[in-house]
Amino acid sequence: MKIQMRSVLLLSAALMAPVALAAPASAQAVTSNAQIVQGLQASVADVPNVSAEALRGLAIAHMKYTGPPESRPPLAIQLDQLAQINVEIEFDLNSAMIKPSSYRTLGSIADAMHNPILLGYKFLVVGNTDTTGTREINLKLSQERADAVMQALATTFRVDPRRLQAVGLGEENLQDVKHPQAAINRRVQIFNLGSTGVLTP
Repeated sequence: MKIQMRSVLLLSAALMAPVALAAPASAQAVTSNAQIVQGLQASVADVPNVSAEALRGLAIAHMKYTGPPESRPPLAIQLDQLAQINVEIEFDLNSAMIKPSSYRTLGSIADAMHNPILLGYKFLVVGNTDTTGTREINLKLSQERADAVMQALATTFRVDPRRLQAVGLGEENLQDVKHPQAAINRRVQIFNLGSTGVLTP
């Protein structure tokens, strides 16, 4: 299992076909459950108001920018203020079917979410693609993959679904705009959205 963490706050996992989670050059590899927990709880006391619905609207609006990727404005810079880990999750080609080899990684993420330190937090799963294919197809596939990750966390690993949201951004939030078809852009991000408040059974 390959897991990477960045000290500045954003949660990401690579989404490829098959997907390998790539991390920024500044990311450091982490492997223990304690490090995952640390990455997901870092600096989340004062988080911006972010939601799947709002990001979906931003992504759709962002598709009006038709120039080369590096000429497009950033999609949602407030995401950079959230805690981040990078993990590897693989999908079948052009599919939202998670490969069995990735369930161990999902289990480790779920274990961290079940940790008492993180029980009071909610998370956003964000799917991203590179620029291969049309923007419309990329947006749809990224949403399906984000939904698949969220579904696996909620059903297979019993993370309370009220703590999870999912959104696909397609190619609208590239990590490497100068190399828009690079594998690093094919990722799933998981963000700590801050406190859930009180959840009743």
